[in-house]
Amino acid sequence: MTPERTFEWWHRSHPTFAAISGFFAGMLFVTALPGAIAGVLRLLFSYERAEELFPFSLVALVLPIVLLAKRKTRRFGIFMVIGMAITALVVAGVASLVLYFMVAADAR
Repeated sequence: MTPERTFEWWHRSHPTFAAISGFFAGMLFVTALPGAIAGVLRLLFSYERAEELFPFSLVALVLPIVLLAKRKTRRFGIFMVIGMAITALVVAGVASLVLYFMVAADAR
């Protein structure tokens, strides 16, 4: 086996490749994609028009649904949805704690 082909098998058949890459893709999908879409819309349109168009970014949710529907990409899609859900829960939990502490500090 030549040196450049030594690790070629890893991307095809390693059992954790789809899991790890799907999970982190889901994390990026929840955190980076909305910001990137908002940034691109703001560059292309006025602030008001970009704000009107932003809900159309929900069309991006078609991607995980298609990944879950196809048999060949289902494992990746499952872990992507898990990464999306866990990231959303963590963000919501941290935001609620910060809001709670800010309101509690303001009440004093």
